[in-house]
Amino acid sequence: MSSVAASLAQLWVYPVKSCAGTSVTQRQLPAMALITTRIRLSDIQLKAPGMLGLHLSMNEVEAPMKVEVWGDTVPAYDMGQLASQWLGDFLGQTERGQQLLKQRGPFHLVRFDPEHPRTSDTAWTGGVKALNQFSDGFPLLVVSEASLAELNRRLTEAGHAAVGMERFRPNLVLSGLGAHEEDQLRTLRMDVGGRSVTLQLVKPCGRCSIPDVNPQTGEADDAVGQVLASYRLDAGLKGEVTFGMNAIVTEGLVAADSEEDEPVLRVSQSCRSNAESWACPTSASP
Repeated sequence: MSSVAASLAQLWVYPVKSCAGTSVTQRQLPAMALITTRIRLSDIQLKAPGMLGLHLSMNEVEAPMKVEVWGDTVPAYDMGQLASQWLGDFLGQTERGQQLLKQRGPFHLVRFDPEHPRTSDTAWTGGVKALNQFSDGFPLLVVSEASLAELNRRLTEAGHAAVGMERFRPNLVLSGLGAHEEDQLRTLRMDVGGRSVTLQLVKPCGRCSIPDVNPQTGEADDAVGQVLASYRLDAGLKGEVTFGMNAIVTEGLVAADSEEDEPVLRVSQSCRSNAESWACPTSASP
């Protein structure tokens, strides 16, 4: 096992994953990529082309409801009729949005209920009950700048335009690594004010069609997926196309009822990691 040094080049958060009874994502509705979000204290703002901004208090909810995320039925809170109408007005402008409205009824903006925790698959986390919310399987995604640079090199060689990191929806973007070197990282440790924050990188991130969606236009083509499939098929995951590593927090979390301040990660912060070859756990299902 070798030691690897890197630094945090970018930090990303994704406040909204829209759900309506069963999950509706960019896989089904690429226009969702055009909705931008901003959080200020306890308020959230949604913006989209041609729409007035929507301002909501995160402390105000209406009715409890159930949503489904990758086979898990998850208790949640509806953020209200105004949010539902706003989403319907914008997403309903597309043919696919109209189809989903007819098939499933109104869109809903929902908030996760922390009283009913959802955890990642312990077969991948080594038994750690890692808290997850509406993300597909794991709470964090780690990608290196060099991995995107390698993809863009291959895209341009094939006559396609380069793409941005936002297509892959990472949380932590690392500099100082080689292309796809994050695949070999097992832990990622950062010192924050004399305290340690440690991530465990648990599973390569299998990719669906979302990276094919242009976040500036909401339109999709298959260039990114095709190029990734030419060199990123993972035999350990039954030939899935992978890009980046899913991760969980194993050190540094602060309990909700604690008076301690949460550690705050910052761009340019240095990281230390242990690297080794990755293998699919025998108890896990790819």
